[in-house]
Amino acid sequence: MILIHEGGNRGHTDMGWLKSDHTFSFGGFQDPTRMGYAALRVINEDRIAPGSGFSQHAHKDMDILTLVLSGALKHEDTLGNVATIAPGEVQLMSAGSGIRHSEMNASQSNAAHFLQIWLIPDRFGGAPTYQQALLQARDRATDWTLLASGTDENAPLTLLSDSHVSITYPREGMATSVPQTRGRVSFVQIVEGVAMVEGERLGSGDGLQIGDEDMPDLTWLTDGQAILFDMRR
Repeated sequence: MILIHEGGNRGHTDMGWLKSDHTFSFGGFQDPTRMGYAALRVINEDRIAPGSGFSQHAHKDMDILTLVLSGALKHEDTLGNVATIAPGEVQLMSAGSGIRHSEMNASQSNAAHFLQIWLIPDRFGGAPTYQQALLQARDRATDWTLLASGTDENAPLTLLSDSHVSITYPREGMATSVPQTRGRVSFVQIVEGVAMVEGERLGSGDGLQIGDEDMPDLTWLTDGQAILFDMRR
């Protein structure tokens, strides 16, 4: 069964300085039917006001991917990493046995808009790690381009689960196929643009939860951006 997670039905947090939409249960938004999918636990679309952000806080036993869509984030952690993440870059923090970090809007005048994604590792504990990589240019990534993997050594970022995360920037009129492998499941998050699948119109914030069934192509009505999660069942 292909399940559409409608962007308009996501959970929402508004703290003034933070506006966040939650594909899966998170914080004050708790839905027993939306507790994640396979290794994928969190997809939050966050907007942080200028000069604000998350002060230092702890994480444990989670892979945390951060993809900045506009603006910039400043990251600091207890491993001594200090970095700025801007559009065209992706960050992976594997929390392991425990890490503390802060994420602040790097600008005093512009909002920061980003996705934060959590994946459950196959094994808990171990030393925390930090990774950061450049994304492919949009015109070179109109098909799925690997961002992170726990098994493919060619991936820019290394996950701690048997999962693969890929990104695409299709052009209007293109068709995007979703690769499927027996014993694995997929989730597609639409980040930008409008696409059609099986007569359904999908837009920014919508997600497709895909099991064993055949998955038709996504046909793009506009230029777009999407993220694919390929995970062990």
